[in-house]
Amino acid sequence: MTRSQLIENIRQKKSYLCVGLDTDITRIPRHLLSYSDPVFEFNKRIIDATKNHCVGYKLNTAFYEALGLIGWEAMEKTIAHIPSTHFKIADAKRGDIGNTSAQYAKAFFETLNFDAITVAPYMGEDSVRPFLEYENKWAIVLGLTSNAGAKDFELQKTGDEFLYEKVISTISRWGTPENTMFVIGATQSSQFEKIRQLSPDHFYLVPGVGAQGGSLKEISEKAITKDCGILVNVSRDIIYSSDKEDFIERAAIKALQYHQEMMIYVT
Repeated sequence: MTRSQLIENIRQKKSYLCVGLDTDITRIPRHLLSYSDPVFEFNKRIIDATKNHCVGYKLNTAFYEALGLIGWEAMEKTIAHIPSTHFKIADAKRGDIGNTSAQYAKAFFETLNFDAITVAPYMGEDSVRPFLEYENKWAIVLGLTSNAGAKDFELQKTGDEFLYEKVISTISRWGTPENTMFVIGATQSSQFEKIRQLSPDHFYLVPGVGAQGGSLKEISEKAITKDCGILVNVSRDIIYSSDKEDFIERAAIKALQYHQEMMIYVT
């Protein structure tokens, strides 16, 4: 998906919501366990319930890989079920020496046909570059994450700047706003204005709203641009709205609530 297509989808729908399909088989409604592929059955129903309110879906691949072959098959079927109009993110956090990253890029961009993949940047340019060489695909690079451990490295000073600032400013030169995004955690809202100065035209994938306590209002006011420039990911607060048979209706209601709040900020 191109940048212009993503922006157009956001403007038409007046939503920058990304639904996280971090599907934990131990948390889905128990009645689904009778299906041959309960993870896919859950995902399919969540997608059908929320697709009118979001512009993308993010699959945390760990939840699928943990199940072995069955999980990988569920991921493939889930990707096939997501409408082509929606941005598809593999939250895989890959990044290795160049020839290995090239194989990761092939796996997620060609075999699975994701639009984007999250990338760990700390092995340097040769570990990121293979993800930037695909036309109309995106590398979403870890910038400033929402976890407590961000203080261990990302929020340490290297010279006059934080390490995360060096990562963002450097990688902004490797890629372009057409193929590079950054992961910026919603719980780091105090840093958003500074980050926008470092990368004024890039999109941010923003996890941490909802269950992790991030504020949609605060993020939107500080980080949104004329092209929107943010995708706010919400996982648990939507997909686990209920663990009973009404989970579809509850997920749709929760997604609608986020959609309605986002309508205020999309121009």
